[in-house]
Amino acid sequence: MPEASVKSSGSVVVRMFGALHSLRRSRGLPATVELELPPEGRTAQQIAEELELPLERIEAVFINHRTYDLDHRIRPGDRLAFVPPGVPGPHRFCLGIHPANRKSRGGEGS
Repeated sequence: MPEASVKSSGSVVVRMFGALHSLRRSRGLPATVELELPPEGRTAQQIAEELELPLERIEAVFINHRTYDLDHRIRPGDRLAFVPPGVPGPHRFCLGIHPANRKSRGGEGS
């Protein structure tokens, strides 16, 4: 099981949904990737830029099942997903993206 320990200690799995998924596929790129990160991590914005995702097409960043801003630091072992605009109304509230690109909506006040 050495591969699992390397995976959780130095990399992050990144998923792209909706139009971001389609954008990656149209470029002949996978919509799910695994990236190596330094121990101090990187911001979601840095990762989006590395993946050549247009920042204006990212409405929400899910990190470990919570919603954060693009400036949130991603650490090795985290699970990250980029979500474009267009999530229907009731789902926006349930997912915590109703006020898009604001401070963490998953942990505040809970």
